[in-house]
Amino acid sequence: MNQSLEPKPELKTELKLYDSELKIMEYLWQCANVAQRVTAKDIAAEMARTVGWSKTTTYTILKKCVEKGAVERREPGFVCTPLVSMEQVQEYETRELINKMYQGSADLLVASLIGQQKLSGDEITRLKALVSQLEG
Repeated sequence: MNQSLEPKPELKTELKLYDSELKIMEYLWQCANVAQRVTAKDIAAEMARTVGWSKTTTYTILKKCVEKGAVERREPGFVCTPLVSMEQVQEYETRELINKMYQGSADLLVASLIGQQKLSGDEITRLKALVSQLEG
């Protein structure tokens, strides 16, 4: 869970990252966690190695991330920095899922998730602690 005290930039309400864009974002988040400077060339090399994309494909998808405001591009060297956190994207996608599939009701989502599997004692304890925290 992100405990950072820094304010998070607001996500655009229309921000939708597709699977291909998420692959690039995941790499950028990983690099940001270790304070690694990342260029478009680095991203292209990583995507070629892990996904099999051409440089052109990677650059096209990266351009879409920049246009959406998810990535900042700086010169010299086309240095790329994520402008949204993984937690922000998770929150956005979760809200979208709740609104789309559960009529905006988070409790229906949780009931669906819990109803699909047998929870361990530890999982039940963590859920109870989360509910207590939300109530407090």
